[in-house]
Amino acid sequence: QVQLVESGGGLVQAGGSLRLSCAASASIFSINAMNWYRQAPGKQRELVATIALDGTTNYVDFVKGRFTISREKAENAVNLQMNSLKPEDTAVYYCNARLWDTRRLFHEYWGQGTQVTVSA
Repeated sequence: QVQLVESGGGLVQAGGSLRLSCAASASIFSINAMNWYRQAPGKQRELVATIALDGTTNYVDFVKGRFTISREKAENAVNLQMNSLKPEDTAVYYCNARLWDTRRLFHEYWGQGTQVTVSA
């Protein structure tokens, strides 16, 4: 079982920045992929950014160049630096972890979410 705890959400004006953090109860270097998702009111949850075990990162087009996902070893956390925020970035942001255990069984875990609100 992996527990994920997000922090860093809040209210910011358009053009501003926020840094989200996802602290994990297991070593982030043992997790195959750590992801950030978001869900806006009335919309489906969508993938925002991914960081794989080897450090490879991927972003959806609408955040490329603005968001950066990274791992913080000292804090055992995965961060999402969000710059040049837009009102359409307003959503609840969720941390997600996916791993395959030594028996090759798949596990997926979610954090509780953190609200990000961007005002125009």
